[in-house]
Amino acid sequence: MNDSLELEGKELRPPIVALMGHIDHGKSTLLDYIRKTKITEGEAGGITQHVNAYEVMHNQSKITFIDTPGHEAFTSIRSRGANIADIAILVVSAEDGVKPQTIEAYKHIKNSEVPFIVAITKIDKPSANIERAKQSLAENDVYVEGYGGSVSVVAVSSKTGEGVNELLEMIILLSEIEHFTGDRGRWGSGIILESRLDPQIGIIATGIIKDGTVRKGMTVASTGAMAPLRFIQNAEGTEQQSLSFSSPIQMAGWDNPPPVGAMFETFDDKRAAQFYSESELVKAKVKCLNKKSDVQTNGDENISILPIIIKADVTGSLEALIYELGKLSHERIVLKVVQKGVGTISENDVKSAMTTAGTIVFSFNTKIDSQAAALAERSGIPIETFDIIYKLTERVNDLLQEREPKIEVEEITGNGKVLKIFSATKDKQVIGVRSLSGTFEVGGLLKITRRDEEIGRGKIKGLQQNKVETDKINENSEFGAMVESKTEIAPGDILEQITKVTK
Repeated sequence: MNDSLELEGKELRPPIVALMGHIDHGKSTLLDYIRKTKITEGEAGGITQHVNAYEVMHNQSKITFIDTPGHEAFTSIRSRGANIADIAILVVSAEDGVKPQTIEAYKHIKNSEVPFIVAITKIDKPSANIERAKQSLAENDVYVEGYGGSVSVVAVSSKTGEGVNELLEMIILLSEIEHFTGDRGRWGSGIILESRLDPQIGIIATGIIKDGTVRKGMTVASTGAMAPLRFIQNAEGTEQQSLSFSSPIQMAGWDNPPPVGAMFETFDDKRAAQFYSESELVKAKVKCLNKKSDVQTNGDENISILPIIIKADVTGSLEALIYELGKLSHERIVLKVVQKGVGTISENDVKSAMTTAGTIVFSFNTKIDSQAAALAERSGIPIETFDIIYKLTERVNDLLQEREPKIEVEEITGNGKVLKIFSATKDKQVIGVRSLSGTFEVGGLLKITRRDEEIGRGKIKGLQQNKVETDKINENSEFGAMVESKTEIAPGDILEQITKVTK
């Protein structure tokens, strides 16, 4: 029997490999060297802003790579990258060693239970130290070969190519050991990596086929979305009649953008595809019942809302933006995304902004049509454009700080203990006090405390020290004070001078 075949038509399939790690440890440049193309060209700030998938050949063996974004905003995408992948490559720089995002990536790999290899990059740099990088991994409970563990490790340079062939051979060897299989005879299914809106073609989704074969003429369906497959393309944008397991695939003609990370299935019957699409949408809505996104202010008039509309180039970017913005936290103002979507900012987006006062429209890597721009200018709706995620989130955070309602709080500037009561006439009392901390000043407001309970308020009308009138008393001194208060002060009471501050 052929070694590549198994029971029920299954056969060995190419591995799907995810590169994961810190933002600037060289994932994309490593893949760039492998593919001999410039992935990072055109990426704002040199940061991979999308999840992309590519096929390469090594010694007659095919490998599919997923290049996952390294920016902190893409936590959920990196997590999904590990779940999609058969093998993960944990990339660590020989210059920097382990970083927080390295640990985060490792946790995703560990939770998804996929086998992984450590690639130590930038070994051509003058400050590179491979052994120090391995030690850094061990200190964070990642034990590679030679450092108390069995995880394979390969040192590579994306500049010279040193170690790259060894890394590819290690991937193929691990794939053979793990024995990944698929059935070409099945109807194709997989996972959506990304979706975008093309002005000429419509909604295009990029996915990875996990099993079976996808052919022209089939109907593809995902959560709340479906499309008749009039044409399909591979990762390089070349039209194909069919594509099978482990291959990236581009599918056009969707009626709605399929959610990133959702499964897709193919059907020969449109009604079956529609049923699948609708049933998956119901499941997704039920799952979200306990994750309500509506802003709750609980009737607190001191809490304000910043409404925004976000349009992005692809769903992956949009999802990352929503995730990152969700981390912004302020005590008296909350962010509310009133509308979000993929594609050009349209006149309808501006009209939606006009219905909620104070709404700002944000564009990420997408255009603004001329009618929308004209309407926004006439109506005073601000549209702000960005091509780097952290710049957009910094701007939103600044706006939250600017619009956060100011409240008046009390700060204690002086603390003292009442020693003696000299006289009391109507609302005025002359008392002896020992200053314990801070200062007391004429005109200062007082909080009167007895046995840790506030019993009243008062105001300093006059101060004396050594029988000399003064405007201010410093700490660690005894003094006399005339206090105006309706509360009867007694020896042993604590006086706190308070100042009202707007924050």
